[in-house]
Amino acid sequence: MEVSSQSKMVALLVLLLVTLTPLSLGQTNHGGTRVGFYRSTCPRVESIVQSAVQSAVRANPTIAPGLLRMFFHDCFVNGCDASILIEGASTEKAAGPNSLLRGFEVIDAAKSQLESACPGVVSCADIVALAARDSVVQTGGRSWQVPLGRRDGLVSQASDTANLPAFNDPISVQIKKFADKGLNTQDLVTLVGGHTIGTSACVLFSYRLYNFNNTNGPDPDINQAFLPQLRALCPEGGDGFRRVALDTGSVNSFGSSFYENLRNGRGVIESDAKLWSDRRTQRFVQRFLGGSGQTGSRFNAEFGRAMVKMGNIEVKTGRQGEIRRVCTATN
Repeated sequence: MEVSSQSKMVALLVLLLVTLTPLSLGQTNHGGTRVGFYRSTCPRVESIVQSAVQSAVRANPTIAPGLLRMFFHDCFVNGCDASILIEGASTEKAAGPNSLLRGFEVIDAAKSQLESACPGVVSCADIVALAARDSVVQTGGRSWQVPLGRRDGLVSQASDTANLPAFNDPISVQIKKFADKGLNTQDLVTLVGGHTIGTSACVLFSYRLYNFNNTNGPDPDINQAFLPQLRALCPEGGDGFRRVALDTGSVNSFGSSFYENLRNGRGVIESDAKLWSDRRTQRFVQRFLGGSGQTGSRFNAEFGRAMVKMGNIEVKTGRQGEIRRVCTATN
């Protein structure tokens, strides 16, 4: 009996130790992914991806929001599994919502270098996750630790992109789409803040400037002083593919100014503007207002936290999926 009691006590202590250890290490395990996953198998993974992103963004700043959006669009369709990278006539990459994405060549360049350094080890899904973080850092945002260990998906279908958040989604639809992925309203408002370094094509918002909802006038959510500026950039019948900054005055600088613009009626796309006009989301926007260093710091911290959470949507780990040899095709 005494031996049995001792055994139970040892088992209990081991269980407590196992349970508490992640907390004392800063909670490094996130549902199958973990910080330092490649520490022994490919220790240079982060520096290799960072170098590829750095040189690309220096040459072309528009690559940064492209890589950030790529990660978002990948995670929202069948989880963060690099299915967005697979080429083909009916793949996610070919779908309408992804037609204007950019930065694919950066992922390919990083993968090529990683295959030389540690063949068959690092997934394309993890490269996309790291590249998104590095894009934020390259544009002045704060870094965060990226849990790794995702595996690459085997399926990529254009039809699966139908549920991606859209430029004209009402708030209730936005909240549901995020909730379906395990993300709450605070995550929604925080992650949309990534638009601080983004641009939009005129075709996605010019309907707000002229005959909004058949009213023969503009969307009343648009600041009247801002309207002439948008109309000059996107004249009626003009070039629908002209790019316009989503965070006026701060297109290549990551920060909380995006939320100031929302409050001031300077949200460019309708789904962004509604974050301020709907009380369900406005209270979270208000947390990032103020213009002080403290406000910017809060946004940076929240953004990193929300990105880690989004980065664990439906991830494939262990023996699920595969490690692709090239990111554009399954093995």
